[in-house]
Amino acid sequence: MATLNVKNLPDALYRKLKARAKRQRRSVAQEVTVLLEQALEPAATLSILELRGLGKELWRDMDATSHVANERAGWR
Repeated sequence: MATLNVKNLPDALYRKLKARAKRQRRSVAQEVTVLLEQALEPAATLSILELRGLGKELWRDMDATSHVANERAGWR
């Protein structure tokens, strides 16, 4: 496993990182790892069908991509 050293980290930023790690019950190193993973992992794509409420039943048999394309075409 690799080791990462960060030089010239501002004291205020380190204090915030340390406080965040404490709130999450993690070490500073663990918190940095979690933050880097979150920042570098691609965001999960969500389907409108996964939403609760918000009229998802209206979208069940509809292709959302086509719908959006048609809506955008109507804006021109």
